[in-house]
Amino acid sequence: DILRSFGIPIYEKQGFEADDIIGTIARMVRKKHPDIEVVIATGDLDTLQLIDDHTKVYTMKKGVSDTALYNEAYVRERFGLAPKQMTDYKGLRGDPSDNIPGVRGIGEKTASELLQAYGSVEEMYRKLKKNELSAKPGVIAALKTYEADALFSKTLATIDSHVPVEFVLAQARMKKAASR
Repeated sequence: DILRSFGIPIYEKQGFEADDIIGTIARMVRKKHPDIEVVIATGDLDTLQLIDDHTKVYTMKKGVSDTALYNEAYVRERFGLAPKQMTDYKGLRGDPSDNIPGVRGIGEKTASELLQAYGSVEEMYRKLKKNELSAKPGVIAALKTYEADALFSKTLATIDSHVPVEFVLAQARMKKAASR
């Protein structure tokens, strides 16, 4: 009701999550209006994968008064990874809040280290199968045991930016609230 009173359009599509619609709209704006900077305001860090030269994510760090504006450099500073690697990161580390299992026994630090060394989950498993992966025996055992979970988790964490939605930038401009 608040959004409607400000004339802010609401986008929905059966079978798609809000992240997918946000990703689709961000992609559409970048393509049709490359001079516009897209800032996604959300509490969901899954959207960090959408960051590029013209897209940033504004989110809360700790509570409402402590916020952050993520760009590519800030994602690298915080996670040691490029935004496009955030799906790989979730594939390894998982995310209980999104029911993404990841690889049991792989935490934030190990996931970041593996991805810094190998780039992606797929490349990491290619190296593992050739016995060229450098990691502790427990990590290697976990990766072997939970390979299907890692690949499935990466898929779950990947935002679909091709949702069939109509978006016209001019219609998304905020209007003055309707008086009552």
